[in-house]
Amino acid sequence: MTINQLVAGSPPLDTNSVYCNLLQCSHFAETSIIAKDGAQCLGFISGYIIPSRPDTLFVWQVVVSAAARGQGLASRMLERLVERPACKGVHYIETTITPDNEASWALFRKLARQLAAPLSDSIGFDKEIHFQGAHDSEHLLRLGPFPNKKNKHSHPIGHDV
Repeated sequence: MTINQLVAGSPPLDTNSVYCNLLQCSHFAETSIIAKDGAQCLGFISGYIIPSRPDTLFVWQVVVSAAARGQGLASRMLERLVERPACKGVHYIETTITPDNEASWALFRKLARQLAAPLSDSIGFDKEIHFQGAHDSEHLLRLGPFPNKKNKHSHPIGHDV
């Protein structure tokens, strides 16, 4: 299953073009991660370090296949991601989540507990102002700073994703 198929089969996630996913897997390979079982894509997290704030990793999208949900895969992928050398200077994680995405809220609350880091919430993109009423508001979650953050080497996703 490709990343696009994984996302398309995981409502309410917004789908991206194949081209967008290829850019995520190449330009942002060091700040994105994929979990596979053989050729099957079980999970994917895309992210990037915010250029104007190199201490902040923005998590763009988190997706886990239906078959792999409830096993802590998303948490493990996020933990591995912040341990990578590319994230050595990262002390904050930001993401946006719609109010009804309970799985993502639970994931980032769990990560905040695991990292013993504060978590703040504000409106990142407003339903009316930014989406002209066509999309729910996106709450901006900011997690950090992380106390006693470890950095281990792990392998980034490659161009063959």
